Amino acid sequence: MTAATHSSLFPQDPDGSQFVAPPRDADAVLDGLDPEQREVATALHGPVCVLAGAGTGKTRAITHRIAYGVRAGILQPASVLAVTFTNRAAGEMRGRLRQLGAGGVQARTFHSAALRQLQYFWPKVVGGELPRLLERKVQLVAESAARCRIRLDRNELRDVTGEIEWAKVTQTVPADYPAAVAKSHRDAPRDPAEIGQIYAMYEQLKRDRSVIDFEDVLLLTVGILQDRHDIADQIRGQYQHFVVDEYQDVSPLQQRLLELWMGDRENICVVGDASQTIYSFTGATPDHLLNFRTRHPSATMVKLVRDYRSTPQVVHLANGLLNQARGRAAEHRLELISQRDAGPEPVYTEYADEPAEAEGTARRIRDLVAAGVPAGEIAVLYRINAQSEVYEQALADAGVPYQLRGAERFFERQEVREAGAALRGAARFGGNDSLLDDVVDLPSQVRAVLSTKGWTTEPPTGSGAVRDRWESLAALVRLAEDFVRARPEATLGDLVTELDERAAAQHAPTVQGVTLASLHAAKGLEWDAVFLVGLTEGMMPITYAKTDEQVEEERRLLYVGVTRARLHISLSWALSRAPGGRASRRPTRFLSGLRPGSSAPGTRGAGAAAGGAAERGGRRKRRGPVLCRVCGTTLTDAGEMKLMRCEGCPSDMDEGLYERLREWRSDQAKQLGQPAYCVFTDKTLMAIAESVPGDDGELSRISGVGGRKLERFGADVLAICAGEELVGEDDES
Repeated sequence: MTAATHSSLFPQDPDGSQFVAPPRDADAVLDGLDPEQREVATALHGPVCVLAGAGTGKTRAITHRIAYGVRAGILQPASVLAVTFTNRAAGEMRGRLRQLGAGGVQARTFHSAALRQLQYFWPKVVGGELPRLLERKVQLVAESAARCRIRLDRNELRDVTGEIEWAKVTQTVPADYPAAVAKSHRDAPRDPAEIGQIYAMYEQLKRDRSVIDFEDVLLLTVGILQDRHDIADQIRGQYQHFVVDEYQDVSPLQQRLLELWMGDRENICVVGDASQTIYSFTGATPDHLLNFRTRHPSATMVKLVRDYRSTPQVVHLANGLLNQARGRAAEHRLELISQRDAGPEPVYTEYADEPAEAEGTARRIRDLVAAGVPAGEIAVLYRINAQSEVYEQALADAGVPYQLRGAERFFERQEVREAGAALRGAARFGGNDSLLDDVVDLPSQVRAVLSTKGWTTEPPTGSGAVRDRWESLAALVRLAEDFVRARPEATLGDLVTELDERAAAQHAPTVQGVTLASLHAAKGLEWDAVFLVGLTEGMMPITYAKTDEQVEEERRLLYVGVTRARLHISLSWALSRAPGGRASRRPTRFLSGLRPGSSAPGTRGAGAAAGGAAERGGRRKRRGPVLCRVCGTTLTDAGEMKLMRCEGCPSDMDEGLYERLREWRSDQAKQLGQPAYCVFTDKTLMAIAESVPGDDGELSRISGVGGRKLERFGADVLAICAGEELVGEDDES
């Protein structure tokens, strides 16, 4: 990038737009703003903190603030720097500012603004050209791992790359990475010491090759501004006023850069909502927003709570979600007030199984489209991308066009293509494959083949690419189980044909279609109708959300999903995974007290949800809260509920009994040709070894021991618990 050729230090917008004062006066900019937005627009001096709820017109408020200041002669366009987090948001801001007559204002992402400054000052500070920017760091991370003699598969590689990015934005050096992981309770995808090694080698290779990555852009800019006061003064002379959008997503590194840009001045306006902090895994923290008044005691504080996006019914649900929230962010929650006419009530639907949920959702979407709602104004939002497949299929079957956002189509994912190729090969040459020698039924054949591609009986801990890959493979395993249930005589070749047909059917054009997206990918977007699906414990909150902070972030994620809807909001869950399966799932705790027939947290349920068990005549009996048998705390984690105690409470398990049960389970699984967990999970065996049941009644009260398993395995388990030797056991026992 060339140096500036005009009076300002840095180049103007690429389109060369310059500020030309329109004929209208400054006050005209304030027309149409509500009282709070007007307060934001006219607060042009000193620190300003705007707490802006979803749909309250924050972008409108801050762009009108800048335009009003420019028209009033208080702000010079070239002296204003507005920063946000995505190129899309920055582009939208620039467009609005141009329309308001403030086109000379710089509106950029943190990285874009820092890169322009770094390119401008590098020749003066270091000499020569700025090192080449590494656009894809994955390849260098892979080489770093290889040099450390650590083997990473493609998904682990992506996760480790993410960990390096997190370490850098939190200003953590390689040597401190393991301690930082422990302190922050992160689920590292590998041994933290190994990641620290890879991270150190990665930094060394970058230095050797004179390249920098995107995080270095911020780090180097911070370093220059800290070391060179003359350059810091030059930048502060250029930019007098700062506006920061989505301030709840600022990382420690971005906050440090902002402080260096500002110096000891306080002409800053920040806008954010702590209740929409959903990216803490990338280093984002709402602490800077929540501590703003502490750092700037004289700050003007404005709350935007008039919601122009959603109906009162949607807003009421959103407010209800946050009313149950806990933690520091919850203390600063905003009570939204809808400015729209009344609309339909939220629809809560309980389905028997996942396919029924997907088909029911597709039918409702088809009805909305028939009623005149454009397909492009409808979204289906889920917690993880692996959930998309069943909705892709259901919408395709219903003839409804769709488009995926933020993820590849299910059958286009690398791991799914690789799995398909492996299954195709096994179907063709399976007779010569020793992997399939000991398995006979179709699901077992699929599990055996996919085990070579990363599928395991238990999911990997934590989130990230490894977990995403496992979820995709697990979806294929479930698909095989459902397929053979519908076609008991089906072969592996039949399944491969089915997969090919499904993949081909989903290649239809999707120019104007229903959006399928994860909740994270939906941030910043909105639709007339939103379907929030898969809202069961274990998925919302996700299983690996263990700490209170992690669970609260899951609640905020659901809040973001709800507030994407303008008019129609539908929430659904399935009691079992597959048709005919045990109805063991529970709707997410976050809807307790909000969905009809449920009770607020801590009280006993009063009945079933609308559209759910109540419609089936109340045949499904709801259990009261499950209490820890050691400390009495209410249990919500599925694993802890199986054990009937908190994970951290002392165990009185009979270790010898547990090992005997594991050996017996292994033998049973081998005879059945199924994974061990299909007999009993580890948690169920632990619960048995802790309670040592003496009869069928005591055994049946243990979670995970249903009527079918009690009939099939009960006699063996009780005999083992009684210390008896099993002689001549067979599959019929």
